[in-house]
Amino acid sequence: MINVRGVTLSLHPLFVLVMLTSVLTGHFIEIMTLFTLVFIHELGHATAATLLGARVLTIQMLPFGGVAVIDDQGKLNVWKEIVIALAGPLQNGIMIVILLLLRNVSGGEHEYINYMIQGNAVIALFNLLPILPLDGGKIMQALMSLSIPYHRTLVWTFRASIMTSLLFCIYGISPLLRQSGPVHLNLLAVGIFLLYSNIVDYRNIPYRFIRFLLGRDELFYREAAKGSIALPIVSLPMKHLEPVLRLFKRDRYHMVYVMNEQGRIVAVLPEQRLIRSYFAARPSDGGKSKPK
Repeated sequence: MINVRGVTLSLHPLFVLVMLTSVLTGHFIEIMTLFTLVFIHELGHATAATLLGARVLTIQMLPFGGVAVIDDQGKLNVWKEIVIALAGPLQNGIMIVILLLLRNVSGGEHEYINYMIQGNAVIALFNLLPILPLDGGKIMQALMSLSIPYHRTLVWTFRASIMTSLLFCIYGISPLLRQSGPVHLNLLAVGIFLLYSNIVDYRNIPYRFIRFLLGRDELFYREAAKGSIALPIVSLPMKHLEPVLRLFKRDRYHMVYVMNEQGRIVAVLPEQRLIRSYFAARPSDGGKSKPK
């Protein structure tokens, strides 16, 4: 574990095992090349995040790739998050262009250059698959949050990613089921890794939603500075707080109109008031207080 200017660079224990295995099998150069390309990919994410005002906490090398852990502190909107997600595959694209130019101007054998070009292409295309926690999954989640409430976005994108991860696993063992050949170990390993990550993140949706609510003050100041119009939400006086908060959309500020049974507006509440009431009530009644 190394700390460089506040960013922790770490190796997953299984990554070290993969490296040792590559030495024993004679594929150390190939594996190190791929992980170098992955590291440059992650540096693309980290650089974009830093330039856009987020803080990069960790870059960790995993057995099946890497991950840059970013603390956005409520400063990143949807489009900035998409830019950060695209910055990784962009690095692979840039390297492909440079390698193609190098191959065209140099003579002799190009086996290693071709291997690097293929490696960059595989890393970029794989990461653009619409599955969390891959870059394509993050882009999908960000775009969905523009049109549907954030909590619903979290639930359905993680459910879809779990189902897709299961398909990876099934396809990986399909030769065994058909008795037609060996198991696709690489696909099976990737599927298991994605499935585990998505199940863990699905269980953590309540914590992600709380972080979303805690970052709403930054959104208020940003939208107020632009003079944006608040998005209305209509609620009944007897409705619990949490279902109302789950209607909040990302990058949109809300005003909640409380209406009685006769259809008359009895209160107009800014979202901060509901959020404060929600957190004040959580220790005693689990956030099921009513708007007031």
